[in-house]
Amino acid sequence: MNYTYLPSSPFSDYPVIVMTTNPASRKTTNLIANPNVSLLVHDWVSHRPPTHNRRPSGGSPGPEHRSSLASLLLNLNTSALSSISATIGGAARMVPSGTEEEKYYREQHLENNTFDESTSQSFQRDNEPVEDGGRNCFVAGEEVRVVTVDIKDVRISDWKGTVRDWSIVPEGNMVNGN
Repeated sequence: MNYTYLPSSPFSDYPVIVMTTNPASRKTTNLIANPNVSLLVHDWVSHRPPTHNRRPSGGSPGPEHRSSLASLLLNLNTSALSSISATIGGAARMVPSGTEEEKYYREQHLENNTFDESTSQSFQRDNEPVEDGGRNCFVAGEEVRVVTVDIKDVRISDWKGTVRDWSIVPEGNMVNGN
């Protein structure tokens, strides 16, 4: 599944993960029935080809400066990566179709999932056709719905059993800095 992490957006007080889904899928039905989600983070970013020309003025950073989430996962050494897990908790919602909000998130998601053809070929197995990572059908397709997940908390646990919980509080909800 393709995703995009946005540390901020004009439509949410929280960091956001953007995904797309088929409106007729079981996933869509489940998200509408229960928007509370947990996302288990894996190191799939190290297996993705570098992205092609992301906008430097905001949103997802360029290929040499990955998103904070991608940088965190990419910079963990292999032994540390295999010994920790991160669970992101949040609230998912279907972005209303045809809105400026949908347009904004779809553009951000497309930019984050546009791969440079020359570098993506190095990630292909021999005798496999060059693919677009699902961009055309799962990101750019007309028949997909944009889903956002407002990140509310993160739980990181390591192989020793140490668990660290983090909660995200929007600035507007703080009282006296607490």
